[in-house]
Amino acid sequence: MLGVRNPQNDAALEVAAIEGRSLWDDARVRLLRNKAAMTALIVFGFFTLISIIVPFIWPHDYDTLYKDRVGLSPTFEHLHIMGTDTLGRDQFIRLLVGYRISLLVGVLATTVSLFIGVGWGAIAGYFGGRIDQFMMRIVDALYAIPFIFFVILLTTVFGRNIFLIFIAIGAVEWLTMSRIVRGQTLSLKNREFIEAARAAGVSQSAIILKHIVPNIIGPVVIYMTLIIPQVILLESFLSFIGLGVNEPLTSLGVLIAKGKEQMSSSPWLLLFPAVIMAITLLCLNFIGDGVRDAVDPKER
Repeated sequence: MLGVRNPQNDAALEVAAIEGRSLWDDARVRLLRNKAAMTALIVFGFFTLISIIVPFIWPHDYDTLYKDRVGLSPTFEHLHIMGTDTLGRDQFIRLLVGYRISLLVGVLATTVSLFIGVGWGAIAGYFGGRIDQFMMRIVDALYAIPFIFFVILLTTVFGRNIFLIFIAIGAVEWLTMSRIVRGQTLSLKNREFIEAARAAGVSQSAIILKHIVPNIIGPVVIYMTLIIPQVILLESFLSFIGLGVNEPLTSLGVLIAKGKEQMSSSPWLLLFPAVIMAITLLCLNFIGDGVRDAVDPKER
């Protein structure tokens, strides 16, 4: 009869739908079920949204000096809700701008390392032999250069600016990315579908771009989510020792360094940026762990 549902058919359709889901569909479902990762994603998204929107509507600029409001404690008077620093600048707006700069450095430097590392590792792993040996010896040589020495060299030659931070951090982080991608490529290049592509006359560059790279996206995405907090921490360390962004521009590392100097008289100058950095790094680590667990084929 029309309009009568068959439970057996419904069950069969449900099983077919589950079996027809792709790896990414399953990964998305597992990620959404991860309460820790989703909570961290909401908190991180809230902080990011606030740092983007509020500077456009806040009555203070991050570089405006109020000589009559130096060293104010947190107060709602004049909307200095996180106080002012030793030059009379509003600490709340500087915290938002610093958060945005640190996040920008983390994302862009990780993106730079992604493109260089994936290309380098895929080429080395696919061609193998002497090409692989030569390319990976370059990676080993760059690993031997101390990171701080590289940054000091760049700042001495070109001066301090935020783009050098992208270059310096990206030039270090792509090394590990290339090793991960090379290992994945070595395990894929002799698989049946790669051999079929070679037999069909597909060029080597097309095999790398269309067959190798798409099949290593999972480990690459996992590494990206885990490396962003490390990059933010590196930027903060550089800013803390005076090799980061220039004043009046700021970052979380700069704010923490300045707050340390006034810790006894104005502890809020250290407390607020330190807490925000700790929460941000914690959220990013939870998100990275969630993505890793979601994409892991053993969880499928």
